Amino acid sequence: MAGKQHSRWLVLLVILTAPLLYVIDIFIINIAIPTIQQHLHASQGEMQLVIAGYLLGSACFLIIGGRAGDYLGRKKVFFWGMFFFTVTSCICGLAQSMLQLNIARFLQGVSSAFMVTQSIALIQELFPEQKQRAKAIGWYGMTLSIAAIIGQVLGGYLAETKTAIEGWRLIFFINVPVGILALWAIRKYLPETQKVTGVRFDYSGAMLLLAGLGSFIYAITEGREGGWPAWSILLLATGSIVSIWFYYDQQKKTAANLHPLMDTQLFKNRNFLLGLLAVLFHFMFHTAYLLMVVVYLQNGPGISALACGLYFVPHAILFMGSAMLASRLLVKHGKNVLLAGLLIIFVSFVLQIKMFNTGNQPILHMLLIGLYGLGNGMVLPFLLNIVLDNVPTRYAGTSAGIFSTFQQIASALGISIIGGVFYSSVFRDTAASYKSALDNGLIAGIVCMVFVAAMLLMLPGGSRDAKHRHAVALE
Repeated sequence: MAGKQHSRWLVLLVILTAPLLYVIDIFIINIAIPTIQQHLHASQGEMQLVIAGYLLGSACFLIIGGRAGDYLGRKKVFFWGMFFFTVTSCICGLAQSMLQLNIARFLQGVSSAFMVTQSIALIQELFPEQKQRAKAIGWYGMTLSIAAIIGQVLGGYLAETKTAIEGWRLIFFINVPVGILALWAIRKYLPETQKVTGVRFDYSGAMLLLAGLGSFIYAITEGREGGWPAWSILLLATGSIVSIWFYYDQQKKTAANLHPLMDTQLFKNRNFLLGLLAVLFHFMFHTAYLLMVVVYLQNGPGISALACGLYFVPHAILFMGSAMLASRLLVKHGKNVLLAGLLIIFVSFVLQIKMFNTGNQPILHMLLIGLYGLGNGMVLPFLLNIVLDNVPTRYAGTSAGIFSTFQQIASALGISIIGGVFYSSVFRDTAASYKSALDNGLIAGIVCMVFVAAMLLMLPGGSRDAKHRHAVALE
């Protein structure tokens, strides 16, 4: 049994390469945005699309990717998802124009959808025991957060690197050796899972999902840059209508037992739905914040990309420390730990609005960004556990796809909406203008934070019944 346990945790290490690479590639580009914009002569909208296009490609295919693992086998889908992620990363690094880069980034996001959903589903299947699964999910949440910090610091370092290859291209090329190593490990260590047989894949549902999400997110991302032209409003309305149509299509197929892309029975679970909404609003402000503060630091105080990356080191240390402490406090205090983390984030945002100025104050900047990490370490790693609490194993692929879809839609919406508030507030290329834009973005983040707190307050899991929940205990 000991050997089996050891092999399962080794498999978990391999599984976590997918979310690690995926999230690193969201945030590693943040630091390099000014550099890429300069080298490829990009507009603000094109630069937003570098991030949002990646999230769009991922969000559109996450539920499809989750179901593909059910039909084709999780190991096979995981392997080919990682393979194409590695290939498209290389293509991103070779891009000669913004059009080429954005197309490659979209395809990179698509490939990531197939590998990331398998990682969540494999955790649910390989760790059926409640305590062990909670611990594994905790490490998954930690990986998401650690990857975000690695992306920020590594992005700053690589953007400033002076070699025969432009530094920003190394941001993408670095995925190649890691991806090759991951492919070898997947082949060697990952077990294959049982496939669903005798059931047709829901192709019509997949097309509706792609049309709805794609139209909606693209309209939000590009519409603001163009001053909301008629086509963007029409596309936004179309995307919303098609998304609603998709849900009712899936509901009808669920009732008729036709094996739809997304089993809508999951949405009858009130706590699952509230958890998804908490994820939606939290990732909106989290992703947007990391973008806004990076752009502010490089264009307001005017620090280098490398220094900007180093500003996030206290953030990483405090995040890790608070996450480890919170994992133990959760057993006794439940969701109150997450609410306390949100309070710390709120204090951090208010202090940044009041105390950040246009001068270069490295200690102050690092402390207040670090305070955000302290609070976020008590929240972000444990949202996955809230969403997947009490979800049966038979829903592994579907729930993984739904969770990841909400997370990526939230990140794309955060970049598009809150990031849009930020960029719309930059009236002049001056430090004062970027500070004003950051303030407006932080206020929008606080509004999202209020919604996260409201969702958590409606969920069970306070100090009274914390011992009866799936408390994440990172031992």
